[in-house]
Amino acid sequence: MTHVHHEAPEQATCSGGAPLSRRAVLGGMAKGTGLLGVGALLGIRGSLHAVGVNGFSEAKPKRGGTLKAGIAGGGASDNLDANNAFTNIDWSRSFNLCNGLIEIAPDFSLQYSLAEEITPNPKATMWTIRLKKGITFHNGKTLTADDVIFTFKRIWNPKSPLEGAGGLSYVDMNALRAVDTYTVEVPMHKPLACLKEVLADTFYLIVPVGFDPKHPVGTGPFMYKSFTPGVESVFTRNQNYWETGLPYLDELDIIDASDPASQVDGVISGAFDCVDQLNASYLSSLRSSSGARVLQAASSEWVPFVMQENLAPFTDNRVRQAMKLIINRREMIDEALDGYGRVGNDFFGLYDPVYDTDIPQRHQDIAQAKSLLKAAGRSDLTITLDTSAVSNGVLQSATVLAQQAKAAGVTVRLNNMSPSSYFGPTYLHRPFSQSYWLGQYYLAQVTQSNLPSSPLNEPHFIDDHYAALFAEANATLNAAKQRDLIHEMMLIDHNDGGYIIWAFNDVFDSYRSYVHGLVPNRAGWSLGGYRFKDVWID
Repeated sequence: MTHVHHEAPEQATCSGGAPLSRRAVLGGMAKGTGLLGVGALLGIRGSLHAVGVNGFSEAKPKRGGTLKAGIAGGGASDNLDANNAFTNIDWSRSFNLCNGLIEIAPDFSLQYSLAEEITPNPKATMWTIRLKKGITFHNGKTLTADDVIFTFKRIWNPKSPLEGAGGLSYVDMNALRAVDTYTVEVPMHKPLACLKEVLADTFYLIVPVGFDPKHPVGTGPFMYKSFTPGVESVFTRNQNYWETGLPYLDELDIIDASDPASQVDGVISGAFDCVDQLNASYLSSLRSSSGARVLQAASSEWVPFVMQENLAPFTDNRVRQAMKLIINRREMIDEALDGYGRVGNDFFGLYDPVYDTDIPQRHQDIAQAKSLLKAAGRSDLTITLDTSAVSNGVLQSATVLAQQAKAAGVTVRLNNMSPSSYFGPTYLHRPFSQSYWLGQYYLAQVTQSNLPSSPLNEPHFIDDHYAALFAEANATLNAAKQRDLIHEMMLIDHNDGGYIIWAFNDVFDSYRSYVHGLVPNRAGWSLGGYRFKDVWID
């Protein structure tokens, strides 16, 4: 938290966090620089449980070599567009090709990246972005204000908006202007005190004017060499990278892994140097291997049940509350996540400094659930839950819910969909489903999922008072006032919202013992956010 002089109010960012220098995380939600000290990481809620938390060796990093990363989730639709990444393997490429202006560090603090500073006027109706000088793209072009403006407008393009367009909806694109070579003036249609947190999301990696996704150029630590969708992508060291001394590797080889079993076999045999997105069932095999290590992060990733409030039976809040009370959260974590997770309380933002731990924890209460369902005329409720193995814990928690719901007289029928079609045309149009999100600052997440204008308003949550609180929270730079407003919003999420956030998941990856520089991150990205710039091979 940054404090100003005691005569003035404490300055707030979106939810009380303050930029340090750059978000070393996540390589994009995990994008950053700045490594955490051992003490900071050990202070993360929930232990890291890594078999040797990598990156804390006193050994001096070595230069050279090729890292072979076996990454899950790829296919024929793989792409190299930093502003249009869709899967984890897309992000793993983008985070190494490009940088953001500001990013989220492994400890969930904000850190500047390409930006020197991002500052609001007193009413948060105008923001000024000042870029660091001397940064060049892979083609030798200097990073300037024009590239930031080009990126914003490329994402916002009304004819073909990209996924980050929702977060830029408050920006007056017609008045966006370069004050000088390294300064951008960002006028807002409405106050947006959380712009820094919004821009720390992974959607806003900066690309140069005239960016061509088929021949991508960025400011990142690695440069494009070759790409075969669904198979492999190869990148070489950017010798002119702006972060002094980085990267260590000569080459990065990102290989599409076909399934978790092949990832585990590959990292144990040495075919892969590191692999991502594993579930806990593989831990014993990995930990018994002499050459493989486990990287575990107590993250803020969440895989909620989604109740669409515009569709029966969830138009009635009594039904929504009953479903929240049906769940035994600790039991669900034990059975769906093998015990690796933290209990959720039906609102997000776990590691945001303003996360409200004073809201009473919701526990299973079958008698109260039955009473609410009876009052709503929904005793003996039968409901279909659309589910899919799109992320660890999703399908498993659906199975547990179906069992737990029987005690309240509720029948939950599972519709197990293909992961390839789950986020297709029917996404956002299902009465009862599941989703997954990586951790984000609270107000920034709200812009994506909890407002009528949000592009991914999965529960179709529309609450005028909630929206008014959001507007008021973004119209103040007073941290204490903003915190109180956010706490009121979180209470509405808890009592009335359409998300059942039963847990925050641990995230598991694996790497060979000779690989160094990977650290857990609290947002939930694998392999330290795919921040391969910090990786070195012994």
